[in-house]
Amino acid sequence: MSTQLTLGSVLASPSKVEANHSTFTPNMKLPVHRWFRFTAGFSAEWVEQVLEDLPLPSDGCLFDPFAGSGTTLLAADRMGVRSLGVEAHTFVHRVAGSKLHWDSDPREFIDLAADVQSRASRDHSIVSDYPELIQRCFPPPVLTQLDALRKAYEEVRDSRACSDLIWLCLTSILRACSPVGTANMELIQPRKSKKNARQPLEAFRTQTQLMANDMRTFQDLAEKSRAEIYLDNARLCQTIPDCSVDLVLTSPPYANNFDYADATRLELSFWGEVSGWKELHSTIRHQLIVSCTQHANAEKLSIEEVLSRPGTEAIGEELGHICEQLAEERLLHGGRKSYHLMVAAYFSDMAATMRALRRVCRKGSKLCLVIGDSAPYGIYVPVDRWLGELAVDAGFLEFRFEKTRERNTKWKNRKHRVPLHEGLLWIDG
Repeated sequence: MSTQLTLGSVLASPSKVEANHSTFTPNMKLPVHRWFRFTAGFSAEWVEQVLEDLPLPSDGCLFDPFAGSGTTLLAADRMGVRSLGVEAHTFVHRVAGSKLHWDSDPREFIDLAADVQSRASRDHSIVSDYPELIQRCFPPPVLTQLDALRKAYEEVRDSRACSDLIWLCLTSILRACSPVGTANMELIQPRKSKKNARQPLEAFRTQTQLMANDMRTFQDLAEKSRAEIYLDNARLCQTIPDCSVDLVLTSPPYANNFDYADATRLELSFWGEVSGWKELHSTIRHQLIVSCTQHANAEKLSIEEVLSRPGTEAIGEELGHICEQLAEERLLHGGRKSYHLMVAAYFSDMAATMRALRRVCRKGSKLCLVIGDSAPYGIYVPVDRWLGELAVDAGFLEFRFEKTRERNTKWKNRKHRVPLHEGLLWIDG
């Protein structure tokens, strides 16, 4: 790439880049992005700002190895940039793929949605075969309507892009139609009530109109999507050709014990992909980067085996020391969470990811990762430095980190006492 990048140029406009670059919240005001809110998302406007500051050549390619619900790919479409993405979470991959159908015919989508709406409005059958979580989150009259919409969708489902959009339309209204606690986080609280739950048929109609309008808006900005997303593992990037990428913009999972599989359990349960929490691992979690103790425990990992894996030699001594501290500290806590296994496996997975990225990136490419550090049981893990060192060990030239905000400040003097931060890890290739 001919353009020379400095952190000063990328961060020259703090109001655009620093403010909320690591949260999905601003995207809920943006066309297409707002079709589904994923907890782990980040700012599309930040991606667009980086692409403005670092223009790619006409044949250049942007890549997101943790594509999530499609933020980077949609921002690239908005900027007219060709992009590739991989996502290992099957449900989230489908969400992103559906969003990328923004270039479909809005009229065809509206007609199909109207057909689904008409079929569902005539269906008053009794519902009884949903998982317990769904039965607890939706009262019978609400679930009857949702089930009618689901069956209507299944009756008209075909290979057209608008069929995927109907699936996403119904998926996107589930939490809004539940009168219990179903915030966009991993914890579902059936005993907690919320006001203003929406009726499914009306919510579906409103969401249809919003999506059709967003399609028209996006089509005024870009003629056709230039993005491709693959169901693939970032540790391998098997679907991405060697030396094909100029710029990587992404936000890997944080090593903070968040269960990304559990974050979509409500939707997975509604569509029958899981029937309970125990199925999450075999269905979703086992494909993901290890970033929670539930994952490490389910894999029955051995700390000796994980620490002996190739790829983490650059941080091996420090990593082993931190894991030893965590193993000792866990014995002092009632939960005895296996943070030592989680941290070891996380960096082993990220080391493999760095090697995969080195393979797919061209000489002179650049990477930017939105990352945060971690301190399980109060033991600090220097995530940004370790990831940078793993990148250099994989063959990249150098790295630099720019802190953009402090984290967990509201918990000071309470539970979390170790100062944490978040920022941008830039890697030169």
